Amino acid sequence: MTSGPEPIPPTIAWAGDRVRMIDQRRLPGELAFLEATTVDELAEAIATMAVRGAPALGAAGAMGIALARVTGVPLAEAAERLAATRPTAVNLAWGIERALAARDPVAEACALAAADVAANRRLGAHGAALLPPGARVYTHCNAGALACVGYGSALGVLRAAHELGRAPSAWVGETRPALQGSRLTAWELARLEIPATVVADVMAGSLMAGGEVDVVLVGADRIAANGDVANKVGTYGLAVLARHHGLPLLVAAPTATIDRACPDGAAIPIEHRSPDEVLTVAGRRLAPEGVGAANAAFDVTPAALVSAIVTEEGVVREPYGPGLAALGRPRPGARGRGKSAGGGGPGR
Repeated sequence: MTSGPEPIPPTIAWAGDRVRMIDQRRLPGELAFLEATTVDELAEAIATMAVRGAPALGAAGAMGIALARVTGVPLAEAAERLAATRPTAVNLAWGIERALAARDPVAEACALAAADVAANRRLGAHGAALLPPGARVYTHCNAGALACVGYGSALGVLRAAHELGRAPSAWVGETRPALQGSRLTAWELARLEIPATVVADVMAGSLMAGGEVDVVLVGADRIAANGDVANKVGTYGLAVLARHHGLPLLVAAPTATIDRACPDGAAIPIEHRSPDEVLTVAGRRLAPEGVGAANAAFDVTPAALVSAIVTEEGVVREPYGPGLAALGRPRPGARGRGKSAGGGGPGR
């Protein structure tokens, strides 16, 4: 394990009476910070993706309730406002619920943030054991420190493998339309000194066919009870390509991302964002006037296409229903204790 200062500051933190966040809209050009002093300001930061990523949104939800407590906003009103911003990521509602159930929402939000980093380090260690030395990993979207409070989930696996001297490298899918791969993942990997190459999303199939990918590694915004996974749109296509080419698809996510009340992927609400994200780049319209666009932010990958789900408590494999149910979901005020839920190398 490397020591010294963290190469990536905390994505989100409680700062006395406000929430301080990395403004991810300004990366990679500038590492800038944004402060929210009201629930409405935090909700706007979530909706506009100044802060994003399922685990980070869990912390944001809890800190939003903490903000409501210190500013005198009714907690139920704040919870409703925050939960409406990003419907697919179950961690957001989970963080809100944890803070609502706590006697001291501020202390609970801070504890949740600290626990996220610790959990991601355990998750990374479990996942690193599944990567062969010198693994060439294809990534999608951003599931790194910027998507969490710190360290990262899917990129945490790469980070842990790198810290162990296993010399992984990454193909970074650009991830249209918001370019979380080329803007955020590439920025993180450069800071971590992990070799990375950005590619157009449409290049994934040819890389796999050419034998240049060993593992596809992604995060998740919600995992249904049966193992179906909602993640950034494009993940389903990568899963199909990986299965066709005999490659493992690993999903790395903390247990808070598992929604036991959601039976399967069909029950996961999918966020649809503004068509302008697809139709324009840097404020310039690319498509002809009068032409619309569909902009689903997420898609669902069936459990049958997932080789393994990596959590801070261990690695889960098919059948996913019993394996996921056996994981101990964090409770308000609880601190996670690691336990194995499987092992071995990645499936095919």
